[in-house]
Amino acid sequence: MNILITNDDGIDSPGILALASALKEIGSVTVIAPDRQQSAVGHALTVSAPLRAVPFHRDGGLFGYAVNGTPADCVKLGVSTLLDQKPDLVVSGINHGANTSVNVMYSGTVSAATEAMMIGLPALAVSLTSFSLESDMSAAAKYAKQVAGSMLTWGLNNDTILNMNVPAISPDEIKGMRITRLSNSYWDDSYDSRKDPMGREYHWIVGTYQTPESHDIDTDDGAVRNGWVSLTPIHYDLTHRKEVERLKTLI
Repeated sequence: MNILITNDDGIDSPGILALASALKEIGSVTVIAPDRQQSAVGHALTVSAPLRAVPFHRDGGLFGYAVNGTPADCVKLGVSTLLDQKPDLVVSGINHGANTSVNVMYSGTVSAATEAMMIGLPALAVSLTSFSLESDMSAAAKYAKQVAGSMLTWGLNNDTILNMNVPAISPDEIKGMRITRLSNSYWDDSYDSRKDPMGREYHWIVGTYQTPESHDIDTDDGAVRNGWVSLTPIHYDLTHRKEVERLKTLI
């Protein structure tokens, strides 16, 4: 199995190293990832500047290719131009921080998987529910390998990606894996307005993540908050079909 790995935390993140190391046990891995932090860029593509893919070395050997673009750029450029043949699977992660509920709309990690799906490739996004760079990635890598090694046999619809979230707890405390839906969590956001040393005002986003379904282990947030790995099938048919029919009666 040929596997393309990317992320949105940058090619030098601990998460992508843990993921690549695990998936090398089940296939041939190519890493093509952003050359810097690209969290929360969503599905942005670079259209007004050139992209460059530069060999990136780690521990004395070639680790992959660093691209001065977004996670979606990395998948599109990799599949269309850099790789000799299309990969069998694209895996994005391991992200530092959960990508549950509404966060999938902002996430560069999930968007990389979505870009793969849009060009006809099976894809998995993997996130650990901790922002600490010192977090233990072993459980997330283990479950990513387990799903990546099996998902091509599962007959997933070609308009679907799998979105995995792993709780940042001791691996032996994880209860197992659940198939979940996106929860109805949301961000209660505001902006902290400050002034720089020149007296110019600027604004820094702050907010709290509200999880009204944190008790429901059939949701992604509920599962990870209660010690389960969450695996959610996602697709992006954004048409509100009932509203289509209702509007037809009004026009």
